[in-house]
Amino acid sequence: MTGLPEPSYKGKVRDVYDLGDKLILCSTDRISAFDMVFPQKVPNKGKILNTISAAWFQYFQDIPNHLIETDVSKFPEPFRNNPDLEGRSVLTKKCKRIDFECVVRGYLSGSGWKEYKEFGTLASKKLPQGLQESCKLSEPAFTPAVKNDSGHDENISEKEMENRIGSELFRILKEKSISIYNRAAELVGEAGILLCDTKFEFGLLNGEVILIDEILTPDSSRYWSEETYRLGTSPPSMDKQILRNYLEKSGWNKLPPPPDLPDFLISELEAAYKDIQDRLLRCLLREST
Repeated sequence: MTGLPEPSYKGKVRDVYDLGDKLILCSTDRISAFDMVFPQKVPNKGKILNTISAAWFQYFQDIPNHLIETDVSKFPEPFRNNPDLEGRSVLTKKCKRIDFECVVRGYLSGSGWKEYKEFGTLASKKLPQGLQESCKLSEPAFTPAVKNDSGHDENISEKEMENRIGSELFRILKEKSISIYNRAAELVGEAGILLCDTKFEFGLLNGEVILIDEILTPDSSRYWSEETYRLGTSPPSMDKQILRNYLEKSGWNKLPPPPDLPDFLISELEAAYKDIQDRLLRCLLREST
């Protein structure tokens, strides 16, 4: 990147610059699936994700979060006004990350559907028999996962998470996660978008639980269009599920090296990211006016 130091940490799709008590998070155009980063990039993906996440943080400003600044002209040197950071970066508070993904599911799909088919459970909780794929759950389910920096994240039960972090912190994380999910699902639902599931991450700063990472982007959430939703099927997702579906049918064994992605798929992904950005921003703009 132009005139920038090397990132302190390179994630699958984001570069992190550690400024001591603050961080700069840069959303790149890299794309990942099944814990693998692919050789090709999706044009403008990082800017789209950054824009969506910043808009949701603004909407949920009543919930303490890590965001300090989205305007690159107000970043500290040597990051200020850097064109490679423009539109795809945020300056945030640095906090102690709580190493759990707080997943909330409103519908029975993805890995949740796989667990139900095999065991009749969701996050180790028994569900009624005879449920269909993609059915709406009677109430949103909290299905946490242990966040691993390498390898697959590990789905666990609520009880196991509670045992690891204590009852009070567990209660706070669960309540905040479900509350945010419900508010977001209601908002996008008015525009014909179904929020199938999403994941949140939290950190601790001076003893306070704050919302961190990204929120309600098409990389951290599964969005469906109400128009194409069909019970008993896996509806087309308005997110990178397009990539997962392609890979599932490709014959790739999900071991490195990752395969090259065809041009038509990159174009389809770019269009999908742009579409969900436009639709979500219209929802948020309508709500703010």
